Amino acid sequence: MARAKRRTVQEFGAHPVDVYVGQRVRMRRVLCGLSQTALANKIGLTFQQLQKYESGMNRISASKLWLIAQELDAPVQWFFADAAEGRSPAAEFGTKRETLELVRNFMTIAPDIRQHFLSLVKSV
Repeated sequence: MARAKRRTVQEFGAHPVDVYVGQRVRMRRVLCGLSQTALANKIGLTFQQLQKYESGMNRISASKLWLIAQELDAPVQWFFADAAEGRSPAAEFGTKRETLELVRNFMTIAPDIRQHFLSLVKSV
């Protein structure tokens, strides 16, 4: 019986689902205002390992994803939302740090002031 050839990152690149989940981890981490070092320390990793998770170069084990979800206050399934459609989180939201920080800070503004700010931005 022939064995299927093992898929390697070096030969085939990162698996699209691993990349997607990693992007969602990064998005949620930045929205929560955590650095890679801070999150990595909370879940027992080095920041380099977290970088590899966020880029999709290393797969996140189920137990680590569960810990990440706990620290980022998100259900595990949130990291897979829309993955089946092949949409990237960047298409949904943008993954530039400044965009994520803007959204995080915007959500801390009182709702009435947020509406005024939104009107101002639309007028510009």
